[in-house]
Amino acid sequence: MDDTVKLPVGIDDFEKLRTEEFYYIDKTGLIKNLLHNWSEVNLFTRPRRFGKSLNMSMLKCFFEYGCDGRLFDGLYIAGETELCEKYMGKFPVISVSLKDASAGDYRTARQMLCAIIGNEAMRFQFLLESERLTEKEKGRYKQLIAVGGVGEAAYVMADDVLTESLLTLCQYLYKHYGQKAVLLIDEYDVPLDKARHFGYYDEMAKLIRNLYSRTLKSNGCLQFAVMTGCLKIAKESIFTGLNNLRVFSVMNVQFDEYFGFSDRDVKKMLDYYGYGDRFDLAKEWYDGYRFGNADVYCPWDVINYCADLRADPKASPRAFWANTSGNDIIRSFIQTAKPGTRRELELLVDGESVTKRVNQELTYRDLYSNTDNLWSVLFMTGYLTMRGEADGDICQLAIPNREIRKIFIDQILEWFQEEARRDAPRLDAFCNAFPKGDAGAIEESFNAYLAKTISIHDTSVRNRKKENFYHGILLGLLGHREDWYIRSNAESGEGFSDILIEIEEEGIGIVIEVKYSNSRRRAEKAEEKSMRDARLEKGCREALAQIEDLGYDAKLRMDGMDTVIKYGIACDRKRCRVMVSV
Repeated sequence: MDDTVKLPVGIDDFEKLRTEEFYYIDKTGLIKNLLHNWSEVNLFTRPRRFGKSLNMSMLKCFFEYGCDGRLFDGLYIAGETELCEKYMGKFPVISVSLKDASAGDYRTARQMLCAIIGNEAMRFQFLLESERLTEKEKGRYKQLIAVGGVGEAAYVMADDVLTESLLTLCQYLYKHYGQKAVLLIDEYDVPLDKARHFGYYDEMAKLIRNLYSRTLKSNGCLQFAVMTGCLKIAKESIFTGLNNLRVFSVMNVQFDEYFGFSDRDVKKMLDYYGYGDRFDLAKEWYDGYRFGNADVYCPWDVINYCADLRADPKASPRAFWANTSGNDIIRSFIQTAKPGTRRELELLVDGESVTKRVNQELTYRDLYSNTDNLWSVLFMTGYLTMRGEADGDICQLAIPNREIRKIFIDQILEWFQEEARRDAPRLDAFCNAFPKGDAGAIEESFNAYLAKTISIHDTSVRNRKKENFYHGILLGLLGHREDWYIRSNAESGEGFSDILIEIEEEGIGIVIEVKYSNSRRRAEKAEEKSMRDARLEKGCREALAQIEDLGYDAKLRMDGMDTVIKYGIACDRKRCRVMVSV
């Protein structure tokens, strides 16, 4: 029987993780660091899926009255006996997560916020029997826990009750226990993000501003607060007058190792499950983030990849992090990018870095207002990372790893296809040139399309990967013809052809093989042009020879295509050459 512990896929409950035998990478050093360096209000900003919620659950389990110290047996913090004796299980803890406080309209989002706080207040129903609370205070508490129902019938807190709700809990818990409260607010900025997206930002910003101001400013019943989120929101937006806030962003050295996995963490996990030989592949796909002075992996990716390996030891890495959101930020970035910015995007996809000023004092209203802000958002949300040392707020930004590069490329291809389909007559003319055997027209049109997209010539990427990019562009363009039967990487003859097309009504079959022509980056211009032309022609001939040698036309002939047209297409950056054979 397999006696290895379970992988914590999607587990962000510390108690469950520790009691039900899940694998855990020890991050309890965060507790010691926090106690030695805490401010009254501490905000940790990290991209999604980097362990924020699990760390908040860990803090709750450590500080809250009734703490089960056995949860921390064998972990780093257990060795800090003085800290444990002084702080473990010694505080009332209020813990809320706002990740679900989102809706398509303000009214519903407000109901959700009331329900989240009301459900947390329900944990303290002993306050109703407390001899230290007055009847008036108990009545106020009842207003916090009376929320319920949905839609028009829902009971929600009045505005003054809601904005005072967390402060009220702090006051009553302090009065009951004689001990100040620890407040944990996970995903503090989600309500604002959703409000911006659905168009009720001003209303939600006012509500959140009042809630946080009343709770965090001059709260004499608060021991300290910890908040997490993706972005630091400008003080003038929701933290007006809050002078006790300390922000630990991805640029700060303090706490840099407590969100994300290190090389050592990943090696240890893969070795434990018997897949140590996949470390280099995991590093290529999921490493590359720079938080402060720490190089880290995305935990969500590593855990899911390890889970895939347990199910199938031959499993290849996948873009797990990409599937946890819509990646709208990249789409907006590409759509609004001017030619200069697209050139910078090409450099990023090629594995290089660009110099940009990072603004960490944005409001959600301004996130998408201009390209400069989008650079900052891409950095803070994990699509870009920092290379080297920052010079103030000037940073060298780069794509962290292969997974994120794939996200960029996929979004580039989607954007390109949408742009191409806006000019249907032009796209029809391009497609119609293929059954006519008009290599010249295909070459002219494809060059025009390539000139408008973003090329890939990263020297660290194998030619086959570069070919896949041009293959994807071509496939997207040809997919415009819904009456054609188009297959990609189809088995035919003695191999797999790039693209096979059957035009049944005309009995015409088309075989397309795409090659990437390896170019020199720093060749002289005249030499570059002549050399490129020679390489492109050579690439076309190699592609046609491959079609003949491996019999890629066999499948088309078996399907009854009377005429088979073969194309060799060679690409180099934003140029192509097309050759045809019948």
